[in-house]
Amino acid sequence: MARPRTSPQPEVPGLAARRIATDIVDSVLRKHVALDEQLSGKGAHLGLASLPDRDRALMRRLTATVLRKLGTLRHLLGGLLEKGFPADAPRTETILLVGAAQILWLDVPDHAAVDLSVRLAQADRRAARYAGLINAVLRRVAQARDSVLADKTARDTPPWLLARWKKNYGNEVARAIAQANAHEPALDLTVKKDPDVWAEHVHGRVLATGTVRTLAHGAITLLPGFAEGAWWIQDAAASLPARLFGDVNGLSICDLCAAPGGKTAQLAAAGANVIAIDRSAARIARLRENFTRLGLHVETIAADALDWKPERQFDGVLLDAPCTSTGTIRRHPDVPWLKSEADLAVLTSLQQRLLDRVVDLLKPGGTLIYCVCSLEPEEGEQQIEALLARDPRLSRKPIQAVEVFDHGEFITADGALRTLPQYLPDPDPHWAGLDGFYAARLIRQIS
Repeated sequence: MARPRTSPQPEVPGLAARRIATDIVDSVLRKHVALDEQLSGKGAHLGLASLPDRDRALMRRLTATVLRKLGTLRHLLGGLLEKGFPADAPRTETILLVGAAQILWLDVPDHAAVDLSVRLAQADRRAARYAGLINAVLRRVAQARDSVLADKTARDTPPWLLARWKKNYGNEVARAIAQANAHEPALDLTVKKDPDVWAEHVHGRVLATGTVRTLAHGAITLLPGFAEGAWWIQDAAASLPARLFGDVNGLSICDLCAAPGGKTAQLAAAGANVIAIDRSAARIARLRENFTRLGLHVETIAADALDWKPERQFDGVLLDAPCTSTGTIRRHPDVPWLKSEADLAVLTSLQQRLLDRVVDLLKPGGTLIYCVCSLEPEEGEQQIEALLARDPRLSRKPIQAVEVFDHGEFITADGALRTLPQYLPDPDPHWAGLDGFYAARLIRQIS
């Protein structure tokens, strides 16, 4: 006699979002896979496709909060575990991190955070034996919440990185950088025109830089103006380097490391004849899709900038070089846990080779804008000093405060651009800040 079929039990609400968040955090910490790679594109987590928008937003906030507060979470949980995190079940740590983040910083009832964390453990072959431990530890986290939130000790920046910032900027500035990185940033949009109009549409405000900033929640694609191609996502600091060319209407500009394409879009929208180069064919494909949405014409080529040999020179070259990205931790909280001091040597060598390559692409009298989203002087100030010392064909064209909307604090003594995450302060930290960027403007001499 055939057994009656039973319908599968519906999944507990919110469990999928937490399971995916746990998977993604686990991949960042143990496999060193970047957060962005797991949220979109070919490498996106397979579970995202069926996740409702509300759960997707929760998952994103969970992963970002865990990574942004990782030092604090590990310090707290480590103090509650007599024998440390179980070595034979690495996912136990991740489940605890996700559960504790909910209790401390998300608007989630304690019992729900604990229960769903226990369910995650029970579903994992290795972590299941530690379900009781997870239950007990998270209940103790809830009891310690007030003292944890009152503790202002800086633990969420890796020691090697904080030490570098103290050395390069001083203790006070280093602490301000770390504090700015602790807050979830607003969404910044660069608009083609009428920023005041679009700020009203997205319930935001216009910054002095011309950027529209909003505290948007939910799917970006549903915001007014997305489908029409009225704007693109771009941090306020990232929008500054392309402006340093001045009037580019009719000029030929080469964007050598173009992805994700915000600066390319700025130049094209301003009337430049832009050719965008990127070594990744996948990133170039995404650029083309985005430019189609924006209604902008840009020539795109998938090629390694070090090997690419065009038959012409350009009025301007923008080199947004690969770097440690330590200026973008506000938006990319995985960066401190994916990068190490050893990465500097590899990246500075690549930057040097790219800079030497760029000079030959410039017409005499042409302009080079070099920029990095890094706070490390080896990737910014020191690169330009070394380049000028070894190549007499180049000279500085100092940047003036008026070119960056009279933000004199953005300009260094030698006329370069240097933004720090704590700039653009606001009483509400969610509205404050911008990425840390360095940019220099050089001119190829007319011989």
